[in-house]
Amino acid sequence: MADEAFSIDKRPLRDLLQQVEAGKAQLPEFQRGWVWPWPNIASLLASISLSYPVGTVMLLRAGGDVRFKYRPIEGATPPGRTEPESLVLDGQQRLTSLFQALKLDRPVVTQDLRKQQVTGWFYVDMRKALDPNDDREEAIRFIPESRKVFNFRREVIEDYSTRELEYEHHLFPLNAVFDNGDWGDAFAEHWGYDKAKLMLWKEFRSTFVRPFDLYHVPVIELGQETPRQAVCQVFEKVNTGGVTLTVFELLTATYAADEFDLRKDWESCRAAWKAPEYRILREVSNTDFLQAVTLVATAERRRLEQADGTDEDRLPRIGCKRKDMLALSLEDYRRFAPSVTAGFKSAAKFLHQQYLFDTKFLPYGTQLIPLAAILALAGDAAQSAGAQQKLARWYWCGVFGELYGGSTETRFSQDLPDVADWIGGAATEPRTVTAAQFPPGRLLTLRTRNSAAYKGIYALLLKAGAVDWRTGEKAEVTEYFDESVDIHHIFPKAWCERTGLDPAVYNSIVNKTPLTARTNRIIGGASPSSYLERLEKAAETGPEGVAQRVRTHLADPRLMAEDDFDGFFTARRAALLRHISAAMGKVISDDELNGEWNGDEGPSLDQLDDTEDV
Repeated sequence: MADEAFSIDKRPLRDLLQQVEAGKAQLPEFQRGWVWPWPNIASLLASISLSYPVGTVMLLRAGGDVRFKYRPIEGATPPGRTEPESLVLDGQQRLTSLFQALKLDRPVVTQDLRKQQVTGWFYVDMRKALDPNDDREEAIRFIPESRKVFNFRREVIEDYSTRELEYEHHLFPLNAVFDNGDWGDAFAEHWGYDKAKLMLWKEFRSTFVRPFDLYHVPVIELGQETPRQAVCQVFEKVNTGGVTLTVFELLTATYAADEFDLRKDWESCRAAWKAPEYRILREVSNTDFLQAVTLVATAERRRLEQADGTDEDRLPRIGCKRKDMLALSLEDYRRFAPSVTAGFKSAAKFLHQQYLFDTKFLPYGTQLIPLAAILALAGDAAQSAGAQQKLARWYWCGVFGELYGGSTETRFSQDLPDVADWIGGAATEPRTVTAAQFPPGRLLTLRTRNSAAYKGIYALLLKAGAVDWRTGEKAEVTEYFDESVDIHHIFPKAWCERTGLDPAVYNSIVNKTPLTARTNRIIGGASPSSYLERLEKAAETGPEGVAQRVRTHLADPRLMAEDDFDGFFTARRAALLRHISAAMGKVISDDELNGEWNGDEGPSLDQLDDTEDV
């Protein structure tokens, strides 16, 4: 930021609090509520009375192009709809605490250390405040709203409910700090201008009251031209509460300046996919939604400028990084949010066609963002069989190429135009499709559903027609009826351990498949030859009936019946690779597919992650 973009000066505390009272200094809507407990306020008051520094206040000069909805600081009641001159970015808790304790003629509503709401007044014991052997902070007291202190039997043990009682007990109310000595004059009059009392008041005013009147607060004020991105970044850097300000909150405050409730609109959009068939979308966040809207908005802006003949190197970029989202205008949001909402619904339907039904087995939640944006941008053109095939190929390349595991915004911005153009008839394949590779050895390292590729294989098995070995029901049916489908070992772990097989091999996805919990209990730790017989009895069917169901999992029942782990493993690995190859539209080496597995391929156990097996 240029030097003139902000100013640094010191302002009298009295003037700052007057600005708060008049509504000239207010809060942007994205600021959280006031939460300080009363001991923190007492400590702050003690520090100012001792002229100790209490930190810097940061303001944003109001009236620039970046507009925020605003509200008065808690307790302030400026007349009418007063337009603020400044918005408080940092120092809200301190300014609110000081304003309520020093300026309000009503009780302070705050919290105790257990975060329970309490209401009362701040006083200072004059004699303790002047005693050099007493801690200044302990001289400041928080008295209940009634100005009476009760014991556990609800008996009054202290009473300061009148001015006369305040004078008698030498308790000075903190909201009289800026009353120009009126309380002190009445104090002296109450004591008949007794010399000792006059000296006490004079010393107290000089030692305790005057520092408040002389106190100056360092203030940094950002200029009107400060961009929204800078406001957001600065707020997060200086926010003493340590709470990250989300893009959604900042845009909510920005749009609210034009009387648009972004939060309410988001809830309305999300309500469009409340039905059970959209449960794959239940973890889509408001930020995810804004990213998809921003992608579509920036893509449309680029398309329009391209149509107007703008040079390629001067075209606006497609993106959904934080800066791009913060630049999303309300007009663009209103224009594209409905189509993006429909895009997410279409994305859920598409994922169902890929046999992905629940967030538990969704390979990448992040891939939903470009998927929804692509479907929103392509519209009806994405619904044809050919378009759906292309979309599926792009999707599975992203999953098995494991291309959405790191920083994703750049890939989003590539995928949206690449895939939309491809669907529209362009010959060039999307960069995600061309970049994706699946090394055959990766199958041995897929051991838990922490991996996107692991979840992808689960979906491919369902797509291949996998049914439960006991009931014959398709896995997606049992999922909907809460049959606890999960991925389990085919050659049971206990059997593999007894046989002395390598855990790096038998814990891989090649030896796992989706089964219901009840079927897995029948399998137990027995050999396949043993549990296949038990499954025949449980299913009330013959060997071929069970064998047919086993084949739907791309497993060879004959090799299982012979307890031939090596033969089974080689055959199933090849079958899984063929299905991955078909999904990606990528040729996996014939040598890899047809060669015999010799038990040596793949990393050792200590090279794998140590996450427990599912």
